[in-house]
Order: sequence, then C-alpha cells, then structure tokens
Amino acid sequence: MNEKTTRRIRRAAIGAGVAAVTAAAAVTAERAAVRRLRSRPDPDRSEDLNELPDEQVEVTSFDGTTLHVRMAGPKDATTLVFLHGITLDMTTWHFQWKHFSERFRCVLVDQRAHGRSGAPSSGDYSLVAMGKDIHAVLDAVVPEGPAILVGHSMGGMALLSFARQFPEEFGERVVGAVFVDTAASDLLRDVFGTLGNRVGWAMRKVGDRFRDHIDAAERLRHRIRGLGADMIFLTAWASNFGPEASPSHVEHVARIAAEAPVEVWVHTLRDLVEMDLAHAVEHVRVPSLVIVGDRDLLTPKTSAQALRAALPDARAVVITRAGHIAMLERHEVFNDILEGYLEQMLAVEKGRRRRGERTAQA
Repeated sequence: MNEKTTRRIRRAAIGAGVAAVTAAAAVTAERAAVRRLRSRPDPDRSEDLNELPDEQVEVTSFDGTTLHVRMAGPKDATTLVFLHGITLDMTTWHFQWKHFSERFRCVLVDQRAHGRSGAPSSGDYSLVAMGKDIHAVLDAVVPEGPAILVGHSMGGMALLSFARQFPEEFGERVVGAVFVDTAASDLLRDVFGTLGNRVGWAMRKVGDRFRDHIDAAERLRHRIRGLGADMIFLTAWASNFGPEASPSHVEHVARIAAEAPVEVWVHTLRDLVEMDLAHAVEHVRVPSLVIVGDRDLLTPKTSAQALRAALPDARAVVITRAGHIAMLERHEVFNDILEGYLEQMLAVEKGRRRRGERTAQA
C-alpha cells in the first residue's frame, strides 16, 4: 500500500469518526433537550385530554362518509360547533367543551378521515368536502340554530369553504364565527415569505408523487417514526407550540398527529397548500372573532390580520406566548377571550328574539 493510499484511508477514517461523533453529539443534545422540556412544570399533567362527552352520534355526509360527533350541554342553549385542525381530532377542544358546556350546547366533530370519523370511500379529502360535512352536521344536530362555528387551522378553512358553498346559512342558522390560528389564502407565502411559490411548487411535486403511491408515503412515515419519540416530540413542540407549553399538551398532539392516516398528510395537506378562500370571507356576514398566537409559525399574525381585514364584521385578538394551538396551550386565556365574545353574541341574539316577538305581536 503506497503512502498516497494510506493518507486517503486515514482521511476517510477520520471523516467517519468525526461524523460518528457529530451524530452521537446530536443524539445526546436531542435527548438532553427533551429531558429538559419534559421536566418542566406541567399543571395539566393530570388532565385527561382524551375525555369526551358521553352523548354521541354518527352523521352521514353527502358522499356517505361517516362523521363522529360528540355533544354536551343544555339542548335548548346556543350551540358551539368546534372544528379541529389537520392531523388532529376533537380532543384538542378539551378545555373548551369542559368549560362552556355548562351554558352552551357544545358539539365536537372529528373531520373526515380524522379521529373516530371514517375515511371517504369517494377519496375526497378536500376542503370542499369538509364544508359540506359541516352542513351535514348542522342539519343533524342543529337543525334550527342558533349556532356559532369555531374553527382551528384547517377547521377555520373548512368553515370558509362552508361559507362559500352555503352563504345563506349565515345570519340565519349560523349567527357567529370564530377563527383560531387559521388563514384564508396565501398560506405558504405567509409562512415562507417570498419563497412561498417555490416551496409550494416543491410540495406539489412531492404531493403528486405520493398521491399515486400511497405505499411509498406510508414507508416514508414509517422511517420518520423510526427517528424516535424524542424527535417527534421536539418537532411537535417546535412547529405547534410556544416556549412555555405544557409537555403533556405536546405529547398529546404528537401522538394524535403520528396516528393520522397517511392520506390526510398527502391529500388534505396539499389541498390546504393550494387553497384560496379569500372570496369566501365576504359571505361570513355575522359578528366574527379572529384569535392567533403570537408565536404561531404555521398561520402567523399576518394571516390573522388579513383575515380580520377581509371579514365584514370582525375583531382580532393576539394571545402572547402561544403557538399554533392556542386553545390548548393557553386555554385559560383563550376561554376568557371566547367568553367575552359569546357574552356579546348572547346579548345580540337576545335582542333579536325580542324584536321578533314584538313584530309577531304587532
């Protein structure tokens, strides 16, 4: 073996050693970071986030998809319909239904292919379909109203899809709308700035590949899971939560997202990337509330500001130190904000009923 070959082998060995040390250091740092995060004070650790109302019903939507719905609260009260975000389920509204079901009729919906709801046999995972799902749920459990729709992230986009397809419902059966950490359009531009178009192109290319090869997407997800629970935990924290999030909240969201069907990641996520519901906003002609966390990286404050400006009648509130799932992460602050909005809505609804009674008597 000549000297030149020997040097190459040595350099390769040194490079491999450096790579191994770097990888080991990264794993050690990851584990240390997770230990620090998991050991933080967690006042909600004993809370059972999987608890659900006992009352339930299966709703059949327009294409035969079965939607799982849970309900709690007085049947004669104003109804709050809660719509969750992508890869999540109705349990993200735990602190809301527990709090508001004393005075309101709370309806929790698992979106199609999410949670306990069925996958669409038609293969339709779109926001258009989710808008029709909302209509089916209202017909089944709130036939006369009044109802207030509360949508988080994808749930807020489904709410807008519903508005575009059924504008006549607003002001009649639907008397209010709450948009939580969501957007109406230009999602990628809000997240990635001027790189939004390029990122969108890349995501569409990847989506096209996996859309026709679901088995390949499933294998990719299996490899991602192989990175370990710690990496999934860190990813969930970094993408969805603020710096002071409760570890139990992060664990809950990480678990739900990991269990979401791969079709949701492939089909529904692409639909969200391409969605443009800006023209649907004008149909939400009811008093509305926009809530956003100031640490939301997925639908940042710019998205909330654009939505509030486009809505016919809306105000916006920013929750400090909250990420993308504000209603879970800072549930006490969130509930106080929603409580104030609902008090105003009850006063408006009460005044409308009185005017209707006077008109009927005349």
